[in-house]
Amino acid sequence: MNLSNYYWHFESALTPKFCDEVIKYGLERTSKLGTVGNYKEVELLSKDEITNMKIKRDSDITWLQDPWIYKEIQPYIHKANKNAGWNFEWDMSEPCQFTKYKPGQYYDWHCDSWDKVYDNPNLPEHGKIRKLSVTCQLTDGAEYEGGELEFDFRNYVPHMREETKHLIQAKEILPKGSIIVFPSFLWHRVKPVIKGTRYSLVLWNLGRQFK
Repeated sequence: MNLSNYYWHFESALTPKFCDEVIKYGLERTSKLGTVGNYKEVELLSKDEITNMKIKRDSDITWLQDPWIYKEIQPYIHKANKNAGWNFEWDMSEPCQFTKYKPGQYYDWHCDSWDKVYDNPNLPEHGKIRKLSVTCQLTDGAEYEGGELEFDFRNYVPHMREETKHLIQAKEILPKGSIIVFPSFLWHRVKPVIKGTRYSLVLWNLGRQFK
């Protein structure tokens, strides 16, 4: 698939009040270690599995599924999908992931979506794939060091080649309340936080497989 825009951003789109409310709301709820790929819920993992998983990802997450959050963010998803020229067909959003990156925490190179659809007839996402990913910046970039959001736009595993080429750091996300929308099949990562805490809200939007 050829893309003329790899991501679309809205600077400081969310109000500081909204961002602070989400942070407060997320911190009031129970968090757990974020998992990746085929790993089970963290409660079911052995110590060795957790150690291996942390090679790829180390961050604390809380799942949020509240209408007031979707209402604020979804209009920007529709706008980005149109303005960027993707025009992907999607019809549902997964639960939001409130993510906390403390010093030393990160999420290495990964894609949010693969060709394989969700395959569980008992779930609303059955037969669908992630098409559009969204990252919302809840803390201003001046409040922490490190934690950069980076993209690699080639379609093979980034660590299999020289990282200094074809890599873009999405500095547009740094102002508090900024939003970045991108196709879920793009490789991206969050580099380790060095100082402070980075709070973000991530949302995935699903539809039928690409034709």
